[in-house]
Amino acid sequence: MHVASLTLALVLLLQQIPPVSPLPPQSFDEWLNGVRAEALTRGISEATLDRALTGLEPLEIVIQRDRSQAELVKTLDQYLKERLTRQTIVKAQQERAAHATLLKEISEKYGVPQGILIAVWGIESNFGRFSGVRPTIATLATLAYDPRRSTMFRAELFDALKILDSGDVEPAAMRGSWAGALGQPQFMPSSFLLYAQDYDGDGKRDIWQSQPDVFASIANYMTAHGWQKGQTWGREVKVPASLFERLPEEAPMQTTGCLARRQMTAPLALSAWKKLGVRTVTGAALPAADVEASLISGDRRHFLVYPNYQAILEYNCVNAYGLSVALLGDRAMQPPPAKAAARHRK
Repeated sequence: MHVASLTLALVLLLQQIPPVSPLPPQSFDEWLNGVRAEALTRGISEATLDRALTGLEPLEIVIQRDRSQAELVKTLDQYLKERLTRQTIVKAQQERAAHATLLKEISEKYGVPQGILIAVWGIESNFGRFSGVRPTIATLATLAYDPRRSTMFRAELFDALKILDSGDVEPAAMRGSWAGALGQPQFMPSSFLLYAQDYDGDGKRDIWQSQPDVFASIANYMTAHGWQKGQTWGREVKVPASLFERLPEEAPMQTTGCLARRQMTAPLALSAWKKLGVRTVTGAALPAADVEASLISGDRRHFLVYPNYQAILEYNCVNAYGLSVALLGDRAMQPPPAKAAARHRK
């Protein structure tokens, strides 16, 4: 079953969510009138507000989903094993081959590898099968009215209204996840305004239906967050058991940033990791690249991650997510099995 990456991130934030507050003193209709008034001062047209807000009601299912996220208990190794199944890998290879011409063009323009584009798309939308079914304006209004994180979702609601006002999508077609993430890339409205692309040139940034817009938007997001062309994300490695005892002195864990960054060591030059006995999974020496890398360790699997990995974490700062994208991206560049490729063409 596909697990939306946004849900994974929210699960890991559970402990930071404050206790449930009492309902706002205003009724929903009174509150919505205030939203309408503020939206007008932000330049959003009355016509857009009439189409988007008339008859709007809060969605109880959204509040239920927001309050009932199960705690994540799987280890990194378990998560990667369950996420990177043979079926998922073959599907990624098939889709990369099917969209090869478009992906090559977008990859060359933005500098993001084809495999990474396919992997993000696959994990976020199950290769285009899921882009969300919840009406976005009602979803964001519900979460903005709820007092727990009203400031964040109120801002996203205004951004969603800006998207409607721009004509990129009609209100009925603006659907997404229960948390307001939009389309196949699962962008929050604020990210849509900053990074969504009209790559097919039809005058709309259609991340719901247009494959060129979807891939270009993901690529633009990654480039804007620091992906460097011609560099890889990192690699899986072998770590000598004796190093773990010395690791707190040699490369202590990071103490700032999101959870994923606090689960990796401070960066060291590859030459330093080589001296500490770290090798590739084949047992070969690490490449002589002038780059720094941090170590991420699971129960049995270990990874050195380079600066480009940080761009993946900007999409979702969870190592289970980041490594799933990275590893699936590598495997997606391999040709699909001949029989699977033939079935996909039919």
